[in-house]
Amino acid sequence: MEAMSVNPAPTLSSTALPAPRDGIAGAAPYGAPQLEVEHALNVNENPYGPSPELAAAIGRAAAEAAVGLNRYPDRESLALRADLGAYLAAESGIPAPDAHAVWAANGSNEIMHQLLLAYGGPGRTALGFTPHYSMYPEYARDTYTAWVTAERGPAPDFALSAEAVTAAIDAHRPSIVVLTSPNNPTGTALDLDVVEAAATALAEFRGLLVVDEAYGEFRRDGVPSALSLLGRHQNLVVARTMSKAFALAGARLGYLIADPAVVDTVRVVRLPYHLSAVTQAVARTALAHREELLGKVALLRTERDALAEHLAARGHEVAPSDANFILFRSFCDRDTVFEALLARGVLIRAVGPAGWLRVSIGTPENNAAFRTALEEADPR
Repeated sequence: MEAMSVNPAPTLSSTALPAPRDGIAGAAPYGAPQLEVEHALNVNENPYGPSPELAAAIGRAAAEAAVGLNRYPDRESLALRADLGAYLAAESGIPAPDAHAVWAANGSNEIMHQLLLAYGGPGRTALGFTPHYSMYPEYARDTYTAWVTAERGPAPDFALSAEAVTAAIDAHRPSIVVLTSPNNPTGTALDLDVVEAAATALAEFRGLLVVDEAYGEFRRDGVPSALSLLGRHQNLVVARTMSKAFALAGARLGYLIADPAVVDTVRVVRLPYHLSAVTQAVARTALAHREELLGKVALLRTERDALAEHLAARGHEVAPSDANFILFRSFCDRDTVFEALLARGVLIRAVGPAGWLRVSIGTPENNAAFRTALEEADPR
């Protein structure tokens, strides 16, 4: 169903190859299917790319950066970090973070990896709540951090309570807790009392709380961001990305906001010159044109809510979503439904609990094609 392509190059007998370390041998690399289909609704991308005018502006910025590619890029990317802080102030209504309280990296994946490098490691534990993003345990594996989980609330809400989170913290005494809002794959947003409780509980033994808000811009009006709590909790980190709402998945730019001391700790483990000059130029140009790039977020929210109503009207269980995707339970075997949709040119994702499927929100045309294909692939 979601098999990864294999390296076609011939190899020697496995007995002649160097032995990978424990936990790596036999493991498959992360990756959702990248297939040529008419309606790709499986990896939560923004379907609306830059306009030709903005693409030209990005091209000019990249060309200007290219003149200096014989030199290393700005290692600290302070101009970009200042721009990100200004954006967050406008987006979430918080005081603009100082550039030294912001850190940027190669997607929010590298942000998470750097945090576990800095605050995890041998003898330390990270705690998450299932169902969760499938990369979290891999960040832990790669950094020799123990990964433990507790269950989110029951379907279809998959909610987390302050009591459940603090109980899990008491049970595991983790060095790092990862909360996700909105959560992938469920779309569930967190109440701030959950974040407050977790940060307070972790502060007793100097634990770090990471709130992953990769889909934060898609949250419904009135749903708060954990950014509003940063001034009250020195152990709180909020991670964001430009891959989703900003329609910049191909540029690979993620970032975090935290106490400057946390940022300085992350700087210790970063690879040298980890953000290219071209990436920095592209990201700054995108931030300068954020009104255009974020201009379709309201439409995607509307399409999400309409699709959720449609799925519920068909009788599916539907998780309430504040993201740009919907998790729903299929009537038939989910692998059969996945393949039937794919045969009709619609690619979604089989993730989360058994029987559930996740569909990304696309253009109105994409979403209509999904509805039509689902009527045939998963009939009542």
